[in-house]
Amino acid sequence: MSQIKIAIAGSSGRMGRVLLECVALADDLQLHAALEHTGSEFIGRNAGELFAAKSSITISDDLENALCGADVLIDFTRPEGTLHHLEICRRLGVAMVIGTTGFNAQQKALLGAGAQDIGIVFAPNMSVGVNLVFKLLETASRVLSHGYDIEIIEAHHRHKIDAPSGTALGLGEVVARTLGRDLEKCAVYGREGITGERDPSTIGFATVRGGDIVGDHTVLYAGIGERIEITHKASSRATFALGALRAARFLKANSAGMYDMQDVLDLKA
Repeated sequence: MSQIKIAIAGSSGRMGRVLLECVALADDLQLHAALEHTGSEFIGRNAGELFAAKSSITISDDLENALCGADVLIDFTRPEGTLHHLEICRRLGVAMVIGTTGFNAQQKALLGAGAQDIGIVFAPNMSVGVNLVFKLLETASRVLSHGYDIEIIEAHHRHKIDAPSGTALGLGEVVARTLGRDLEKCAVYGREGITGERDPSTIGFATVRGGDIVGDHTVLYAGIGERIEITHKASSRATFALGALRAARFLKANSAGMYDMQDVLDLKA
């Protein structure tokens, strides 16, 4: 069985380094390219330096040449960079696993257009555990649809640039969809001063940023006399990397289209 050729965008970043290491440890995967933005101090250096291993791959900013022959690009960068990568992947027929967060509606539409030509797995969180939580929330939200106030609390490291996290918004979307609500209309992202009583139709979000927290997410259903909490805590970025590699394997076996981790894990039945 031939190995799947993997390219990694943002290879010198926190997620990029973990992805490099996880690809190196997988027998069915081969590192095809390690990419960085133009001007990065890592351009021209050996990719193995980023995860203390030997590698034949040199870090490059020449996307066109580096992606030629790749099967899948894994991208945990920023929306503008990801959309630039998408243009080249569409042209070359390279599938994409996208873990980038912070896209606006217009940018998401561009991803959808790209999926007409290539396979894309786009998910706010690649963790297998988090995506199981998405499924559990459907059941919990149906059972607790009346008499329970719903709040979503998330915590991440001090370097994270967007809030709430893409995962928190994804959790909110699952809850809202299950309850027949529009998250854009019912979400409350901040409370300060005299806010009045809580509107029971709202879904609240609270954000914590500090230290080196990898990612904690809790969905709280607060009723009268009891609270139900569904929580996921990530202690290592390896959980996201391993999920992304699972998504890459899925794309190798599937045609063009837009997929998410629920597809990858066969949780939509």
